[in-house]
Amino acid sequence: MTKVLGMGNALVDVLAVIENDKILELLQLPKGSMQLIDETKLEIISEEINKLNKSIVSGGSASNTIVGLANLDVETGFLGRIGTDFYGTYYKEDLKKHRVASHLTEVNEASGVASTFISKDGERTFGTYLGAAALLHADELDANDFKGYDYFYIEGYLVQSHDLIKKAIVLAKEAGAKIILDMASYNVVEANRDFLLEIIPLYVDIVFANEEEAKALFDLEPEEAVSEIAKQVGIAIVKTGEKGSWIQRGNEKVFVPALKVNCVDTTGAGDLYAAGFIYGLINNCPLSACGRIGTLLAGNVIEAIGAKIEENKWSQLHQEIKKLI
Repeated sequence: MTKVLGMGNALVDVLAVIENDKILELLQLPKGSMQLIDETKLEIISEEINKLNKSIVSGGSASNTIVGLANLDVETGFLGRIGTDFYGTYYKEDLKKHRVASHLTEVNEASGVASTFISKDGERTFGTYLGAAALLHADELDANDFKGYDYFYIEGYLVQSHDLIKKAIVLAKEAGAKIILDMASYNVVEANRDFLLEIIPLYVDIVFANEEEAKALFDLEPEEAVSEIAKQVGIAIVKTGEKGSWIQRGNEKVFVPALKVNCVDTTGAGDLYAAGFIYGLINNCPLSACGRIGTLLAGNVIEAIGAKIEENKWSQLHQEIKKLI
C-alpha cells in the first residue's frame, strides 16, 4: 500500500472571524500573509484574538494534508516537533485520532500556535509563533523515519530552514520517496526564491503553488507559470482560488474549474486540495480526475471554519470520489 510522510510545523490554529481588516492594520499583519512572530508579539495578538469568538483546531499545512489523506484511508505519517504543554498534547492526540503514524519529538518548550484571522471574504492572515516547531533541525533527522514511505510531502513554510529541507529531501530520496513541495505562502517564496530555484529542479517531483506564490517565483500569470514549473518537475499545479487550477505534466496541460460553494473560511483549502490530488495520483487517475478530487475536498473544507473537513462529511465524500476515479 502506498504510504505518504509529511513534514511541517506542528501548529495548533487559534481561529477567529473578523468584522473588518482594521485589526490586521493594528497588529501590522499584511492581509493574506503568514508572518513569523516572537513571544512578545504572540502576547499582543492573543490579547486581541481573545476578545473575539475563537476556535482551536490542530493545524499546520502539511499536517492538514496528511490528515486529509488519512481520512481517505491512505497510510500516513507526520514528522515534526511539539512542546510538552496543552497545545502539544492536543496536537499529538489529534494525529492519533486520525490514525496518522507519529514521528513527533517532544521538547520542553511552548508548542507552536498559529493565530489565524479570517476576513469576511474568507481570506486568512496568520501570525505564527513557531515555538517548539522551530526546533526541528537537520542534524536531528533520523533516516529510519523516512523508510517505507512512497511520497514525502513538505510544506513550504519550512523552506526558511535551508539545511533542514536539504537533509530531509536527501534522506527521503535515499528511502525511495518522491518529493512533493507545497509553496505555502507568497512572502515565504519571495524571501527564499533563490533557494527554491536551486532545489526544485534537483530534487522535487511535484510542486503545488497558488497564483500569488507562482507569481513570486517566476513573475508569470498562472497558465504560463504552471508551464514554467513543469519544465523542472514531473507534475506542476497552480491554483487560482475560486477560478480553479492549472495542472501540467510534460506537455499535457489541463484546467479544472473550482466548485461553486459558500466560502466561509479558506483555511486548509490548498492543503485539502493537495490531499485529494495526491489520492488521485496514488490511484493512478488522470490529471483531470486528480484535480477534481482535490477541488472536491477544497470546496468542502472552505464551507466551515477550520482547516479540517467535518467528520460527518467524509462518508459522502468517499462516495463522490468513487465516481471521479
